[in-house]
Amino acid sequence: MTIRLFNTLTGKIEDLAPIDGKPFRMYACGPTVYDYGHIGNFRTFLQVDVLRRVLRLKGIEPQHVMNITDVDDKIIRNAAIAGVSISEYTPRFENAFFEDLDALSVEKPEIVARATEHIPAMVSMIEKLAAEDCAYKTEDGSWYFRIAKFPGYGKLSKKDFSGITDGARVDVDEYDKDSARDFALWKAAKPGEHRWETPLGAGRPGWHIECSAMANEYLGETLDLHAGGEDLMFPHHENEIAQSESATHHCFARHWFHVRFLLVEGRKMSKSEGNFYTLRDLLLKGYKASAIRMLLISVPYRQQLNFTFEGLAGETGAIERLRTFRERVRNAKPATETNIALTDETARCEKNFLDGLCNDLNTAEARAAIFDLVRAGNAALDAGTMGAENAAQILGVLKQFDAVFAVLDDHDAEWTRFALDWAEREGRLDEASPEVLAQRSLSDEQIQALVDERTRAKKTRNFARADQIRNELAEKGILIEDSKDGVRWKRK
Repeated sequence: MTIRLFNTLTGKIEDLAPIDGKPFRMYACGPTVYDYGHIGNFRTFLQVDVLRRVLRLKGIEPQHVMNITDVDDKIIRNAAIAGVSISEYTPRFENAFFEDLDALSVEKPEIVARATEHIPAMVSMIEKLAAEDCAYKTEDGSWYFRIAKFPGYGKLSKKDFSGITDGARVDVDEYDKDSARDFALWKAAKPGEHRWETPLGAGRPGWHIECSAMANEYLGETLDLHAGGEDLMFPHHENEIAQSESATHHCFARHWFHVRFLLVEGRKMSKSEGNFYTLRDLLLKGYKASAIRMLLISVPYRQQLNFTFEGLAGETGAIERLRTFRERVRNAKPATETNIALTDETARCEKNFLDGLCNDLNTAEARAAIFDLVRAGNAALDAGTMGAENAAQILGVLKQFDAVFAVLDDHDAEWTRFALDWAEREGRLDEASPEVLAQRSLSDEQIQALVDERTRAKKTRNFARADQIRNELAEKGILIEDSKDGVRWKRK
């Protein structure tokens, strides 16, 4: 099955494959490390993670480059407020970003490129643009891209820029207006700002040139795919195309992949609305990292996701159901014969799972197929009709599922403790829910010891002590489950 993906540039769903049979060259816009990432940011990074995992599942190796924007207007402003240099300010938030990716089981790209480590490549590209008369220097020593020299401007965002005014400039990195204006490639140094001494003059790069230069350095003149959130389509990605294609005279990216915004409880996320959440905010409220991952990828990337706390609770239950099913299959005593009907149902579910992923990364269809398999498998387990071959087939499908969704292995308690440790260091423990705070008092080993004591108490018919232990653990957010397969415990 060929992976088919919507291409923002052409407006069509197209086959996805490397242009030359080599690793799939993909560039994804990374974070601007001026603060902690929010769940809207992470929806994009998670959907890119799904894409690269599906590529590998289908035998295509990604060569994935992600930039770190560690110099821009916001960073300079925040560092100045904090009274430190940008090189002192950004590492804290870059490290936090990668910790959050780990918590969400997001694979690290093959190459992480920091803007400040690639200034010579940016200067070289600007010099090429100047030689093509596509870049010009202003009185203050800054350099701008001349949009009027690129007739294709607007082909990605589908905006009509026929009325471009040559020489109308904008020097901020991000802007929302529809009017096209010449944008800054290199910003002349201002008093007190970090600067680089270059043939262009003293200053620092504009935001847009960073991605073009780093993508070109690591992936060549034409990428197989460029990814990012829909908010980057204009002006950032439009500007990348203009400056890259003007410098190389080649197509910059064959395929463009954009992830839709999310809403929070039906409203646009913003600090003023009081519905702005980082991953750490949610972990401190008691929500699980795996459930956050599952919810953020549950709706296909081209559809707007409404992030709700009810939805998070539902995903927590869905993941627990999947984990319990896998354990049942692993530990069940097999029937003497293979269940042919279950074999057929497993094959059907596997096909539907893969079809869903290959059909424009339809994660909703893919997960629905897996829950069909869970229902069929549980019915067979209850009836005692799952043979050893059936179990192996089902575990194989679950392995494929987890190669993409990555929620079956339980590391949730580890990341909740991580968030608590971080909150303690930052003086923010008051933001943690009472249930999460209660979990700090017991280690996994202490919990297991109490569970074992409860089991012994039940065997000696000391039911009062057994109930007391269950209640004590429940107060600390620890649930005990008794089943025919034994006793399990989990943190809420």
